[in-house]
Amino acid sequence: MLFIKVFTSQSFVPDKDLEQLADFLFIHLAEYGDTISAIKKAIDYAMSEASPGGYLFLTMDNDKLVAAAVVNKTGMKEYIPENILVYIATHQNYRGQGVGKQLMQKIMDNIHGDIALHVEPQNPAKKLYEKFGFVNKYLEMRFINK
Repeated sequence: MLFIKVFTSQSFVPDKDLEQLADFLFIHLAEYGDTISAIKKAIDYAMSEASPGGYLFLTMDNDKLVAAAVVNKTGMKEYIPENILVYIATHQNYRGQGVGKQLMQKIMDNIHGDIALHVEPQNPAKKLYEKFGFVNKYLEMRFINK
């Protein structure tokens, strides 16, 4: 039986669970992910009361973590979306079973305001995001200041 836990900066989440979440995302994002330190920073931001905060979504199959998402609040509105879906991943053994779709629906039902996300053009999850109404309005450009 799948169920989805939702945590905010007002929630208490044990450090071992935050570590498990970071490891899960690092493994299951695979080539679409970031470093473990970047993932931990996004989780810390979501759980911080000193920042605008955010949300953690954990899809559980009994006691097993099978999908997860990290959403950060931006503290902005209109000119920048209020939220950014930083990470979302489904366990490789649960893909193609609607788990990601259930998780996206839970995110959409619990988040207030617009949501931005970054997705590579070849990422298969891009189709799921488009089904939920995400559009590619802008081409993102970055300057990496070294």
